[in-house]
Amino acid sequence: MEIKTASQKDLESIVPLFDAYRIFYGQPSDLEAARTFLNERFGRNENKLFLAQSKGEPLGFTQLYKTFSSVSLMPFYILNDLYVASNHRNKGVGKALLEHAQLFCKKEGFKGLALETALDNPAQKLYETLEWELDKSYLHYFWTNPNPSGV
Repeated sequence: MEIKTASQKDLESIVPLFDAYRIFYGQPSDLEAARTFLNERFGRNENKLFLAQSKGEPLGFTQLYKTFSSVSLMPFYILNDLYVASNHRNKGVGKALLEHAQLFCKKEGFKGLALETALDNPAQKLYETLEWELDKSYLHYFWTNPNPSGV
């Protein structure tokens, strides 16, 4: 297995995985929307996406977005997406992707990585084995725009 930093050149390998990831979270399949979204992120240099593959077969990915902490005055990454194809789970792919993201963050000199996950996500055990700490000090709130299209 190899993990590489993906770019627009890898779009067609990533789109089916990204679509499956969205389906996993209850969204309808939409390969074209997935392609457009990822193409925009790459085109604007808004993401870092790491692709795990073996002999050219895509196994999984993780996607990071850069943000900042005003309190610590440091940049950090949000690990927004982590997905491993169902036929490659429990084979170390997720762990390798997380470790790759951690190493990347260290090389960049960033404060760290943040993620949020569902309360019933079994990957929580994996996060904890890789020294991710559950933050019990803060509440997480989210405001949903009732009209996100701006119309």
